[in-house]
Amino acid sequence: MSDAKQELRELVVISGKGGTGKTSLVAAFAALAQNTVFCDLDVDVPDLHIILRPKPRISSPFMGGNKARVRSADCIRCGQCKDVCRFDAVRDKGTGYEVDEALCEGCGVCVALCPEKAMDFPEARCGEWHISQTRFGPMLHAALAPGQENSGRLVSLLKKEARDLAKKEGYTTILCDGSPGIGCPVISSLAGATVAVIVTEPSLSGRHDLERVAGVCRHFRLPFGLVINRWDLNPEGSAALEAFCRDSGITVFGRIPFDADMLRATAQSLAATELHTQLRDTIVQLWQNICHFRPATSVTLRPYIPAAPLLPDIITSSL
Repeated sequence: MSDAKQELRELVVISGKGGTGKTSLVAAFAALAQNTVFCDLDVDVPDLHIILRPKPRISSPFMGGNKARVRSADCIRCGQCKDVCRFDAVRDKGTGYEVDEALCEGCGVCVALCPEKAMDFPEARCGEWHISQTRFGPMLHAALAPGQENSGRLVSLLKKEARDLAKKEGYTTILCDGSPGIGCPVISSLAGATVAVIVTEPSLSGRHDLERVAGVCRHFRLPFGLVINRWDLNPEGSAALEAFCRDSGITVFGRIPFDADMLRATAQSLAATELHTQLRDTIVQLWQNICHFRPATSVTLRPYIPAAPLLPDIITSSL
């Protein structure tokens, strides 16, 4: 790696909803990226590992939130903990009380109100995160245990570790596969990013979700642009999306056709750009457009004006 010090660039690929092809596109970019750390921030349902096939170097537990626990030796069986628990997480075993961790929400009320202070409130293990190696470079990824919360906190942890690794080992870019939607993990994914790449599709729901996630980027004053995936399935819808972007000051990085080569690559756990096809050439040009993107502040931060309601007037008038 070069000893020359360069500014760390962080690209986050997001979408307003699932199923737009975001992760497949990130994997395709990964095969093209140089001197890059990869990060799967979709910690609720991670899937970038299916294509990148990482080999863990370091694995660590993710501790998030707390769970109540009864110390049987100190419990006087007064039942106070069971009475105050709104989630029915405290069970009477006949010989004492215990907390069902699957139902415990970690509010701590039972711990605070126990007259004998016979309850502990330790941190709970909510998942696991890894620093791994792929054929394209290092990758940070994680998975929450089923039903666990604090996904935003886990995303922040992954981003911090990715930045530390990049600075320590001299990488110049971090490429992140963000979560779909506009919730807490998405906001954590965007924090501190250089550019957001929004992937959408030419449908009514795709337009609606683009508007939502674009609003989030504008709110946090984050430069962003659009990729239209499977554009040729609805050329008229794609043209309408591009017109909307022109009117709204949104950069369109490019568009990708529906191509069976993407499916063929995924079935082999390969990135689409590892196959020498016309699709690869399209994605290479798209990647170059993103890498050369230098936003004009006055355009990127243009005030966001929502489009007209998507529901018919006859429905909205009755709401």
